[in-house]
Amino acid sequence: MELHQLEYFVAVAEEANFTRAAARMHVAQPGVSAQIRRLERELGQPLLDRSGRSVRLTDVGLAALPHARAALAAVAGVRQAVDELAGLVRGQVALGMVTSPGPVRVPELLAMFHERHPAVEITLREGNSDLLIESLREGELDVAVVGIAGDPPPGLETKVVREEDFVAIAGPRDPLAERKQVTIAELAERSLMSLPKGTGLRTALDAGFASRGLRPKITFEAGDPNLLAQLAAQNLGVAIVPESLAAYYAPQVRTVRVAGPNLRGCLALAWRAEGPIAPAGRALIDFARRTLPL
Repeated sequence: MELHQLEYFVAVAEEANFTRAAARMHVAQPGVSAQIRRLERELGQPLLDRSGRSVRLTDVGLAALPHARAALAAVAGVRQAVDELAGLVRGQVALGMVTSPGPVRVPELLAMFHERHPAVEITLREGNSDLLIESLREGELDVAVVGIAGDPPPGLETKVVREEDFVAIAGPRDPLAERKQVTIAELAERSLMSLPKGTGLRTALDAGFASRGLRPKITFEAGDPNLLAQLAAQNLGVAIVPESLAAYYAPQVRTVRVAGPNLRGCLALAWRAEGPIAPAGRALIDFARRTLPL
């Protein structure tokens, strides 16, 4: 009995199809069929019922499947224990990030992590904070850089990477350009440009307006705050952006502080507070906590 025979058997049992199982294992379908038949001959009993459209487990196959999975898990445990003692981390890790995360230079972070753990396969997903937070809770992501306005999301642990004010910016010909400060009530009379709902900035903006019994009139929405700044520079309206981004575009726009409720948020590293985390995921979380902000 060979390890890859058990792997093929489990794959076929879970996929209920030889072709899908072969694709999952990255081998040719005839090879999967041949190895499972060898396993059945060695055991002296059929494990799979191939008579229907889908492959089903026989009674013997049903009894054997938990033991096959346990054997594979034991082998994986041996490999993990040896790798940990050798300081080698393997596996996959999934990172999420908000669009244009400002001072959090994710490419540099991942390059440094890859240099230390070359055997780890890294995947990256970009999205709004609310979707990234939900993906963390569902276990689809191991760690994410998210925008937060207010308390940390339930079920997650966080490390604040950067905290800053949100400000209004306008083009040089906008009437607001000569102002140093603007109130929420005054902004309520203007068409605004903002990140979409589900982002930390938009959550803070909506909360700030709601505290005055008002709602912002959003006429331009963009997932990239750089685009908001570029639209404002063209005198197309007033954009609400992080203060650091406003400073970056200072030659093209005028920055106006918002009086009243403090429009403030933070970028944070977030990960699940409970539940299993694979060694590769734990390695990236620990590395990012030590490293950020770069």
